[in-house]
Amino acid sequence: MQLFLDTANVDEIREAAALGVISGVTTNPSLIAREGRDFQQVVREITEIVDGPISAEVISTEAGAMVAEAEELARIHPNVVIKIPMLPEGLKAVSRLESRGIRTNVTLVFSANQALLAALAGASYVSPFVGRLDDAGHEGMEVVADTVEIFTLHGLQTKVIAASIRHPLHVVAAARAGAHVATVPYKTLMQMTRHPLTEVGLKKFMDDWARLQNR
Repeated sequence: MQLFLDTANVDEIREAAALGVISGVTTNPSLIAREGRDFQQVVREITEIVDGPISAEVISTEAGAMVAEAEELARIHPNVVIKIPMLPEGLKAVSRLESRGIRTNVTLVFSANQALLAALAGASYVSPFVGRLDDAGHEGMEVVADTVEIFTLHGLQTKVIAASIRHPLHVVAAARAGAHVATVPYKTLMQMTRHPLTEVGLKKFMDDWARLQNR
């Protein structure tokens, strides 16, 4: 399973990339707005840091406008993947973009049915939103597991991104469910690096070494 970083903060991306564990980045309009910077400039900077899929989302809701936006974004860098909302118009856009060789990531997926439609339309990735499903009283990871099972059973090449990850246990569950990717916030990624017993063990090693040097 790969890990993507879910952020538009370039400083966070640089820090995460230095760990050597990030294979891509996902952004969305909310994350870009939080940074208060030019959208395309941020995407360009990200492509210079991470050599992997960089998801950049369209803001139109009509297929023709989505395609036009997507073509402009795709010109930024070959690694740009276009995020398309899971709508009937979005499926039309995905189909057209796939025929033009532009990769897509269908976002705001909340059911295996939606994921299947996106895959059949030609999506490169689908992103079930685990955390938001959990918030609504559903088992978000079940959608990930069902989607992976369906894609595997029928030989569909679309990759499953477990999105809306809220904590490290979501990442473990996504890996166990067979997700191809989990896209995680920077905070969650850093939480994954830590464990109290690691800190206790390191302190003991350092204390023991210090006693040795003081003999």
